[in-house]
This record gives sequence, C-alpha cells and structure tokens, in this order.
Amino acid sequence: MSWSKHLETLNRLTSKLETVYQGRPVTPDEAFDLLFARTLRLRADNGTLFCIGNGASAAISSHFSADMAKNGALHTEVFTDLALLSAISNDMGFENVYAEPFSRRAKAGDMLVAISSSGRSPNILKCVRRAADFHTDVITFSAMDSDNPLRECGFLNFYVPARLYGNAESLHAMLLHYWTDLFLNEEKQEN
Repeated sequence: MSWSKHLETLNRLTSKLETVYQGRPVTPDEAFDLLFARTLRLRADNGTLFCIGNGASAAISSHFSADMAKNGALHTEVFTDLALLSAISNDMGFENVYAEPFSRRAKAGDMLVAISSSGRSPNILKCVRRAADFHTDVITFSAMDSDNPLRECGFLNFYVPARLYGNAESLHAMLLHYWTDLFLNEEKQEN
C-alpha cells in the first residue's frame, strides 16, 4: 500500500470515530469538551489519572500519562514496574495485573483511561469493572470489532473501526495527543 493510500485509510477511519457518553452517542467535539471539563476537575480535586494498556497500548498509555503529568500538572499512574507486573502475574494471574494495584490506589473521583485495540483483553476489562467499585470515571479507547465489550464499559468511550493493530494504535495515539493538546491549549486560554 502506498503512503497516500495509507493516509486515506487513516482519514477514513478517523471520520468513522464513534464517541459515546454514558450510553448515548455524542459528537467527537462534545466528547472532548466533556474530557476537558472532567480533566480540569480531576486536577482541581487532586485526583489521579490511571492509564492502562497492553503492548503498544501500554506504551501509548505511558506516553499519555507522562505528557499529562509533565505538561498538565496532573497526578498520573501507570502500572509498568516490572517487579510489580511479574509478581502479580505469577502469584495472582495476568488478568489481575492492573485490577490489583488499581484497587489498592484508586479513590472516588479518579479517572481510568483504558486502551485496548481488541477491546477484549481480560486484564483491561477486569480493571475497568473494578473501577465501578471506586466510582472512578472510565474513559475507553478501542477498535476492531464493533461489539467489543470495552466500548460498553466507560463513562466515555472512543471507538474506531480499525481492523489492523497499527491503524488502531496510531488512531488511539492521535486521539490521546489531541486530548492532551486540547487540555493544555484551552487551559491557557481560560487563564
């Protein structure tokens, strides 16, 4: 596939972005307005922004977490410590690798960003379901099948109909960069 065809594919997929807020469809602009307001409140309340994902989605969540901590002055956490990951995986099973440390650190009013291209990763879904126990807002980013369970779990859900992991991951990174840039630029305009 040529570069121009690849860009056309990404543009087509971007135009098919679906955003759902508390079970009802909203426009992407409405979704990002909600995220902006919620992110401001999270920082004002000294809440924590938790970010989870597997593989490339873990790298994307870590990058997003770093940007929001450094540039957005938010308290963020990712569970990427190798000793913690391997201890929980070995002793409690990989499906608990995020839910276990999250349940020890989360509190009401925090936010969980869950990224999964397939939307079917058991460890991501278990942590997202655990977030309900803490009254934590969940923001999801998924792709692949339109019936993936992750896209039904969040306070706000972003879904792109990408079938290839590279496309899904590129679009998720783009959406998270947009969230970061929107938050930083809008915040400057408000001050």
